[in-house]
Amino acid sequence: MNTITVHRACPLCEAICGLQLKYIDGVLASIRGDDADAFSRGHICPKGVAILDLEHDPDRVRGPMRKVEGEWRAATWDEAFAEIGQRLHAIQSTHGRDAVAVYLGNPNVHHFSLMAYVPQLLRAIGTRNQFSASSVDQWPHQLVNWQMYGHQWLLPIPDLDRLDVLLMLGANPVASNGSLMTAPDVTARLKAIRERGALIVVDPRRSETAAIASTHLSIRPGGDVWFLIALLQALMRLGAPRLDAYAGKLNGFDGAMARVQAVRIDDLPQRTGVTMAQVDAVAAQLHGATNACVYGRMGVSTQRFGTVAQYLIQLTNLYLGQLDRAGGCLPNEAIVPVTGPGTSKGSRGRWSSRVRGLPEVSGELPVAVLREEIETPGAGQVRALLTVAGNPVASTPNGAALDRALGTLEFQVAIDPYLNETTRHADWILPPPSFLAEDHYDLYFNAFAIRRVARLSTPTQSLPDGALAQWRILDGVVGGVRAARGEPHTPFVPPREVLAMLLARGGSGLTIDDLLAAPHGLDLGPLEPSLLRRLETASGAIECAPPLLVELFDAVVTEIARDDRAFDLRLIGRRHVRSNNSWMHNAHRLVKGKPRHQLLMHPDDLASRGLADGERVCVRSRVGMVVVDVQADAELMRGVVSLPHGFGQRREGVRLGLATSLDGVSINDLTDEAFLDSGTGNAALNGVPVRVERAD
Repeated sequence: MNTITVHRACPLCEAICGLQLKYIDGVLASIRGDDADAFSRGHICPKGVAILDLEHDPDRVRGPMRKVEGEWRAATWDEAFAEIGQRLHAIQSTHGRDAVAVYLGNPNVHHFSLMAYVPQLLRAIGTRNQFSASSVDQWPHQLVNWQMYGHQWLLPIPDLDRLDVLLMLGANPVASNGSLMTAPDVTARLKAIRERGALIVVDPRRSETAAIASTHLSIRPGGDVWFLIALLQALMRLGAPRLDAYAGKLNGFDGAMARVQAVRIDDLPQRTGVTMAQVDAVAAQLHGATNACVYGRMGVSTQRFGTVAQYLIQLTNLYLGQLDRAGGCLPNEAIVPVTGPGTSKGSRGRWSSRVRGLPEVSGELPVAVLREEIETPGAGQVRALLTVAGNPVASTPNGAALDRALGTLEFQVAIDPYLNETTRHADWILPPPSFLAEDHYDLYFNAFAIRRVARLSTPTQSLPDGALAQWRILDGVVGGVRAARGEPHTPFVPPREVLAMLLARGGSGLTIDDLLAAPHGLDLGPLEPSLLRRLETASGAIECAPPLLVELFDAVVTEIARDDRAFDLRLIGRRHVRSNNSWMHNAHRLVKGKPRHQLLMHPDDLASRGLADGERVCVRSRVGMVVVDVQADAELMRGVVSLPHGFGQRREGVRLGLATSLDGVSINDLTDEAFLDSGTGNAALNGVPVRVERAD
C-alpha cells in the first residue's frame, strides 16, 4: 500500500484553510487541517472534509455533454468548442453582441484558473449583458470604496487579532468563515475580542455569531441605516472626531457630518427595534476603546439601503480615527495587487439595462434584470446565455420566473460540474476537473485577509484522461468563437506564467520559486496602514461627501415608508457552516444531522396566526409562494421570518441525488427582482415583505 501526504489550500469558502490530504494507492482517502499552515494553523471547517464527497460524487459530470432532442449525450471537446463558437457567432451576427449574456457564479473567485482568464472570455464575447453573483452580494461595498477611496478594492478590513471592540452588522462569520474578511478559525478570533473588550452583533436573528457575542441587538431588517445615523449622532455627543491622522487627506467630512446630524431619529425604536439608550451604550464602548472597528457585511449590502449603510460604516470608522490604523480597520496590501495600475477602479452608469434602465456597476448589470432582458422582445433581447460556475435560478431574485425564462432561450452553455436548476436548461455542459488537479493561488481572498499571507497550491493529483483544466476550457470557448468569426486566436498562457507576471507587478520581490518552496504558505506579517498612501481618488484625498453618495443619503432619509400591510412580515436569509451559498448540498458530510430547511418564526407570530411549531405553512411574497415546515424560534425578532439558502433542488432535470432528496424550498422563489438597493441595483434579499398562512 502506497501512502502519500500532500498539502494545499481549501477553495470552498473564504477562510482558505490549509489542508493535509492523504492518498492511498493514488486515491484520496482522508483530509484534515494542516497544522503547519502559516495562516490557518490546523483549522478546518466541515466543507474542507466534504471535498472527499465532491471527489467521489457519482452525480458529477466528468466529460462534455450535448443535449440532443432532450437527451444528454457525450461529446468531444473539439466538437463542443466548434459548435459553441458557431452558435454564439450566429446569434451575435443576427441580433448583435448583446444578444449573448454571461453570468459568473461565486466559485469563479475561488479558482485562479477561472479568475485569471474570465476577463479574456468576456472580451471575446463582447457583450454588455454581463452578470455575476456580486450583484446579490457586495456591490454596495465596491461602490462606496470607489467613491470614497478611488478604487473598489481599497477595502478596509477589521484587524481582528488586535481589536478590543468590534461592532458587526449583518454579518455571521461563524457560519460564513469571514467572507470579505479572510480569517481562518474566525470563531476563536471573535471570542478573543469578546474577552479583551466587546463583540457587539446587530442582527434580526440570534445567529451563530450573535450567540458568542458579548452583546446582541435585534434590529428590524433594513433598519441599519437608521441605527448607524443614531450611532454617529451619539458619537458626536461624546466628543469631536479623531481626524489628526488624516490631515490634508479629507474632503467634505464636515458637510457629511452636518447631513447626518440634521436627520431626526425620534422614531428610532419604531424604525429599528433598537432604543437610543442601546445605541448610546454601543457608542460609548466604541468611543472608549483604543482599538475598535465597525464592520457590515452581506446582511447590510443585500437590503434596500445597502449602499448608504456601507457609506455610514466608513464614516463611523473615520470619525473614531480607526480607519487605516493598526488595531482598527485597514486594507491589505497583497503581494498580488488588486488595486493600482492595470486594475479596474470601479464604475457606475456607463451603460444601462435595456428594459428597466438600471445602471451598470463595475462593468456588470444587476442580475435582477436578467429575466426581463430574456423575455422582452426588441433590439438587444438576450437570446443566449453562458454561465460559468453559476446557478442564478437558485441564487438570484425570483428564481422561479428566471427558470421559466431560461427555457425560452435559443442557446445556453454551462461551464459547470453539475446538472443543477440552471444548467439543466443548457445545450452544452462543459465540466471542469477536480480543483485538486490544478494550480491555485487566491487572488482576492489573500487581498482581503486579516494578515498578509500568500500560498501557491500545486496539484495533488493528475488530470483524468480526457479532462481539461478550467483555463483550457475557457481558452477553447474563446478559440471556438474567434474561429467562427474568422479571427486569429492566441492560446492562453499557462497559469504559472500569469501568476509570475502578477507577482512582478506587485513588487514584493517574491517569485514563483519562493511560493513553491513554501507548501504551507507564507505569513508576511500583520496588516499595516496603507490606505492614505494608496488612495486613487482624483483629489488624492478621502472623499467623505461624494455627490452620488450624498444624493443617495438624502433620498433615503426623505423617503416615505411604503405601505406593506398585505405582507406584514419581513423575510431574511440565513447560512449554515455546512452550506456554501447555494450549493454543496450534494455532499453527505454536509447535509447529515438535523434538518435545517425550516422557516424560522417567533412563537408570538405563530400564535397570532393560529399556527403551531412543525406545521406546514404557505409563505407568499409579491412574486411567489412556497410551502415549507415552520419552526418556532424565540431568538428571532418578532415580525421577522427566516429561510436558509440553497434548498429546493427538486426541479425536473436536476441530477443531484442527495440534494434533491432533502426537504426545503428555495428562498429565491420569494425574493423580488424589483426589491433592490437604491444605489447599485444589488438584490435586496433581506427584508422582503411576506405573509405566512396555514398551508391548506
